[in-house]
Amino acid sequence: MTTKQRIPPRDRDGVLQALRAGVVPRRGLQYVQVGRAREVEALIKDIDRIADGGSGTRFVIGDFGAGKTFFLSLVRSVALEKGLVTMAADLNPDRRLYGSGGQARSLYNELTRNIATRTRPEGGAMASVVERFITTALQQSKASDQPVEAILQDRLHSLSELVGGYDFAQVIENYWRGHDQGNEQLKADAVRWLRGEFNTRTDARQALGVRTIIEDDQVYDGLKLLSRFVRLAGYGGLLICLDELVNLYKLPHATARNTNYEQILRILNDTLQGQAEGTGFVFGGTPETLLDARRGLYSYQALQSRLSENTFAAQQGLQDFGGPVIRLANLSPEDLYILLTKLRHVHAGGDADKHVLPDSALPAFLAHCNQRIGAAYFQTPRNTVRAFLDLLSVLEQHPELDWQSLIEDIEIGQEPNTELDEDEQAPSATPAADDELTSFRL
Repeated sequence: MTTKQRIPPRDRDGVLQALRAGVVPRRGLQYVQVGRAREVEALIKDIDRIADGGSGTRFVIGDFGAGKTFFLSLVRSVALEKGLVTMAADLNPDRRLYGSGGQARSLYNELTRNIATRTRPEGGAMASVVERFITTALQQSKASDQPVEAILQDRLHSLSELVGGYDFAQVIENYWRGHDQGNEQLKADAVRWLRGEFNTRTDARQALGVRTIIEDDQVYDGLKLLSRFVRLAGYGGLLICLDELVNLYKLPHATARNTNYEQILRILNDTLQGQAEGTGFVFGGTPETLLDARRGLYSYQALQSRLSENTFAAQQGLQDFGGPVIRLANLSPEDLYILLTKLRHVHAGGDADKHVLPDSALPAFLAHCNQRIGAAYFQTPRNTVRAFLDLLSVLEQHPELDWQSLIEDIEIGQEPNTELDEDEQAPSATPAADDELTSFRL
């Protein structure tokens, strides 16, 4: 990053506000990305394979605050640049891969609301994807002098071999009729169906003439249909990112956990066997979510056999980036130093003359935290980032203060995770670092 590069105020404010709140910014990731070179390279290979008609599933595993969500956001940005469509959602008790009370459909709703393309990177791109499909059909119709309806039926024919494909194709044809007739309501109803927003089959039949809707037991089938459709629309494929896998691990009932793990196994089998062309999944979770033999993915034997680490690499203290599991290692002190320089530059809006801290303050900040708190302080970048941005904020508002005395007054406190009752906690569960409180006190 050069000292002459100016950062747009919208990007600057978005990055700083999000990171100080402990969440991942929606914009400006490129300004603060450091390290993870081999991990990013492995996911780029996956993206290229998906764009070539392949498939894949990855599990990004790291402690709370280690940068999983940031990493997933970065991967989505790369996928968009390479011409893929992306979908993203956080799993929670009301959004699961499988449920009998609308939880799976709720996850589908969230994914489809967050569908993104290169021209609509912030989500809400479902209508844009359909419009692109319609536009290419119109162009093909003009070039071949065939009716648009015949072109649409021919191009959508391949969907009929998938579960729910016939009604999916009929919904797209309804969108075309709305487009051709200027019927905005018909177009809106078609998009609502694609997003899984119809609650009853009766409503869907009255609005679109179809007899099915996306229900809890059809979510994965719906995602496979969308993946096939985005490729028909001219995109490279579909990348689906599901974060907070820990919320499946926290489900108190074993039956609910296992039915969700069965869906993960189905996804893993389909993508590894090449039965989900142009489709990729990336899951984000904590180590106990993967390794806990009582409640984690390893509690499901079929998943454990597929996700176990490479023993040859483990014996040498290495990581096999060709396997389905990628472990996010802690950032090195050198990476953290680079991160602080980038944060300082973002805070200054890209103008080196507006840096509120001198170069000598950065190693001093890291050294003091290491001496005061210990090496454990650097296990999660979130803690370092939030404390450093608090320091920059204070100095920006009170430039008369001495940065050295401020650094000496940094205090860090930790609180245990209280999201689970004592009788629901797994024996191997550790206090959640995402509940750690980072404060800057004068």
